[in-house]
Amino acid sequence: MTRPPRTLVLPPRLTASARTLRAAALRRGLRIVEATASAVPEELDGPGWAGWPEGAGPDASSGGSGDAEAAGNSGAAGNAEAAGSAEAAGNTAGEAPSVHLHAGPSFADVVAPALGIALLEAPADWLARLPRALTRREILALPIGEAYRLRRPAFVKTPNDKGVPALVYADGSRLPGPDTVDPETVVLVSDVMTFADEYRLHLLDGTVHAAGQYAESGRLRLGPAGGDALAFGREVLAAAGETLPSAIVVDVGRDDTGRWAVIEANAAWASGCYSADPDRALDTVLRAAGPATGLSPHDRGFVR
Repeated sequence: MTRPPRTLVLPPRLTASARTLRAAALRRGLRIVEATASAVPEELDGPGWAGWPEGAGPDASSGGSGDAEAAGNSGAAGNAEAAGSAEAAGNTAGEAPSVHLHAGPSFADVVAPALGIALLEAPADWLARLPRALTRREILALPIGEAYRLRRPAFVKTPNDKGVPALVYADGSRLPGPDTVDPETVVLVSDVMTFADEYRLHLLDGTVHAAGQYAESGRLRLGPAGGDALAFGREVLAAAGETLPSAIVVDVGRDDTGRWAVIEANAAWASGCYSADPDRALDTVLRAAGPATGLSPHDRGFVR
């Protein structure tokens, strides 16, 4: 029997980065399914997909709801054997097709559970637990209800979605109030740090698999990642690689004095590739959002 191709599900609205990854997936032979609404695509809404046994899987009458998001600012393709693979083929004959996803959190949260896709992400407090030598600033993970008591400027954001806009707030009174955000919502509260240039590192299996520059002095600037950025990425992996899933995106930057620091971690399935090699960036996406049935023991602790 011919092995079915892997499928990449995309949201209704695509960023330029998502279109680049779509082109890379097509070159690799993946099947592309672009949703037309914030629900499970009709051709995938049934048994037999992403490891669902016959008679199980999502109910075809319940398409789900929620806001669909583009994939930008953003695979466990599943198993160790598939790590970073550029193979176009899907699972072996007799197995269910392998379904993956590249989209923003709101769309992914609706579609991924219905398709049996496991979304990998860093722990909410990962950045706050890094050693000061890697962050160069104080970072706290705490409920936003506590952050309301801040009486100084701070950079505040939710760790793995856009529930609280990532901004410098003059003090805690400027944060979104309890009428819009649950007071128990965890936020990252960071000292304000300015970066001269910023780079996105696509990490896969403990290596810097792809990388590229995305900003200079706070403005978009695309370019290659230099040796210093790659070396710092390897330093982060050596110190904290075991605290991350096998596929993740980590943004790093250098300040005006030349000090390197981790900016944040992002889910690969929701991250743009910017100037990185799209084929290698796609490897991280496929691993970071793939069949739950193929998760490695390590990655089971990092499912959203």
